Amino acid sequence: MRVSLFIPCTVDIFMPDIGAAVFSLLKRLGCEVVYHQEQTCCGQAHFNAGRRKDAAKLARRFISIFEHDDNIVCPSGSCVYMVKKHYPELFGGDVRWLKRAKRLGERVFELSEFIVSRLGIKDTDARFNGKVAYHESCHLLRGLGVTGYAKELISRVNGAQVVPLAGADSCCGFGGEFSNNYPEISGALVSDKVKNFIASGADVIILSEPGCLLNIMGYLHRHHPDKKAMHIANFLASQ
Repeated sequence: MRVSLFIPCTVDIFMPDIGAAVFSLLKRLGCEVVYHQEQTCCGQAHFNAGRRKDAAKLARRFISIFEHDDNIVCPSGSCVYMVKKHYPELFGGDVRWLKRAKRLGERVFELSEFIVSRLGIKDTDARFNGKVAYHESCHLLRGLGVTGYAKELISRVNGAQVVPLAGADSCCGFGGEFSNNYPEISGALVSDKVKNFIASGADVIILSEPGCLLNIMGYLHRHHPDKKAMHIANFLASQ
């Protein structure tokens, strides 16, 4: 199956290894992987900041680049949510662009959703020796409602023992601008998330959102450098 990569800004700038892992994983699963070099931000950051005119400009660019692809795959629930849910909102008064946005949104998938629902694969032949816990990212769980796919894939990784995580569905405190505007609240939320992770006895916490990964990984680096957070793409690509 031919797949087009939709790489979030956070991955492109801060964690390109996630993009490389998505590429390797999809190739291993038999996909023909395409990357449009001209792609830029989907506009989520601008939309969340209230800059809708700028967000619409980026959305039109995004649609023009990707609208001829059959399957567009992204390792971020929040970026997928932006295209599926907020693009139609941006173009509510423009029939032509609204139609193009809705057509494109039907072909955009979060990574774990694509692997299970489109490829029909539940076992990626990944390997990990140790205990793992899973953090529910807000956009994936409450926005897109596709979190079950990620947990299905993680549960089938050879050697991995999945352990319960208290408050798994609680926000980690990132929320894009939220972490900058309300650092005290954000800090308290990520502190609670890490306390629950440590109490779970897991060796690594797995998640599907690059923003959550930056937030939790940063806290671990400062307070618990012996503990590890990992994006699901890297986890499933490991062998």
